[in-house]
Amino acid sequence: QVQLVESGGGLVQPGESLRLSCTASGTFFNLYDMRWYRQAPEKQRELVATITRDERTTYADSVMYRFAISRDNAKNTVFLQMNSLKPEDTAVYYCNMPAVNSWGKGTLVTVST
Repeated sequence: QVQLVESGGGLVQPGESLRLSCTASGTFFNLYDMRWYRQAPEKQRELVATITRDERTTYADSVMYRFAISRDNAKNTVFLQMNSLKPEDTAVYYCNMPAVNSWGKGTLVTVST
């Protein structure tokens, strides 16, 4: 079973940036697509960004041009760089490895004045 551990969440003001990290246990990380999801209070979990094993990326319309997903296979880590944060970005952010249906426990991002 792959273990995923997210980090990097916190409280920021609108317009600021954060970088989330997700580190996976085990081997063959480089063979798997990785995703970031988020879930805001009283809302359904939504897909934010995907990076394939050959580093093609896709984004939700709501974060396009503000967020960037990347990966470092040598460190078994996927990142989510979040810029120009808005209050509506407030959510718990989850890392996901869809091939094995593994999820992290999430990291809370709060954007507020």
